[in-house]
Amino acid sequence: MYVLSGPDDYSLSQALDELKKEIDTLSAFSASVTTLDGQQVTPDHLRNVCNTAPFLSGKRLVIIRGLLERFEPKGRPRQRKTVSPRKTDSSQLLANFKACFENVPDSTVIALVDNRLTSNNPLFNELSGKAVVKSFPLLKEIKLRQWIQQQVKQENGSISPQAVDLLAKLVGGNLWIMAGEINKLVLFASGRRIEDDDIRTLVGQTQQADVFDMVDAILEFKAEASSKLLQQLLQKGAAPTYLLFMLCRQVRLIVRARELTRQGTPETEIQNRLGLSSGFLVRKTIEQSKRYSLERLQAVYKRLLEVDLWIKTGKYDGELAVAILVAELCQRRQPQLT
Repeated sequence: MYVLSGPDDYSLSQALDELKKEIDTLSAFSASVTTLDGQQVTPDHLRNVCNTAPFLSGKRLVIIRGLLERFEPKGRPRQRKTVSPRKTDSSQLLANFKACFENVPDSTVIALVDNRLTSNNPLFNELSGKAVVKSFPLLKEIKLRQWIQQQVKQENGSISPQAVDLLAKLVGGNLWIMAGEINKLVLFASGRRIEDDDIRTLVGQTQQADVFDMVDAILEFKAEASSKLLQQLLQKGAAPTYLLFMLCRQVRLIVRARELTRQGTPETEIQNRLGLSSGFLVRKTIEQSKRYSLERLQAVYKRLLEVDLWIKTGKYDGELAVAILVAELCQRRQPQLT
């Protein structure tokens, strides 16, 4: 029996694939695979599946997704003098599922797959002693950079340390997205080393456009639009620290473009002075500089720096800090959080 859990579903999926290959190697015949929805399966159905003999005496792999999560504590229980019928039903259900994993034939290999799992999960505690337990947290910092280097090497490419750092900031810990970006970068570099300019060209363009839209929504106090854009960027794998960096950078560029425009500086020179890579980026920045007051831009920039400090000092988790920031900045009277 195996328990595979954690938010890094890319690494979890790879571990599951390796398990399938291992069973095929050990078996005289190709293993059959059955996948069950753990949120819906009944104890009787699960018991029947686990006890079914495989075809032609091979191995069977039974993958059960979400069963352990079904028994995750739902918060702090209230103190009661008597045992409620609901609690009794839950205890009986736990006992019934526990019984499903007793006396399972050797030909059946069970893999319990869950995204979220805590140490006080009662079914996990009942089964962990007889299972191989592997957890897959999201990769961060050094581990994420090491994974990027290994993945590039597996794709027969090479990458500079500066490019590794930038890629980690742009994409974050979503390894599905990261693997796709690395594949594109290796093909784009075509045998040479991947540099940070390659990453800015291929990876940053789509996210940059989304950041422009989010800056507009924030500066215009559009809370719903800002929150939606933030969630879209996070779902695409953008790291909170990268989003703060890009928001700070864009507000700073708007302020500089505002001053250069006031001085009558030509657009081509503004582009050079700001270090922007395309005419679209400079035109968008100049357009933003004409729409928003300097007071509003300065207030937003100051708050961005404060929240960046929150994350770096560990005061708040990155995603929570950015969510609080966006909600704050979209209030016309901003409260002073401490």
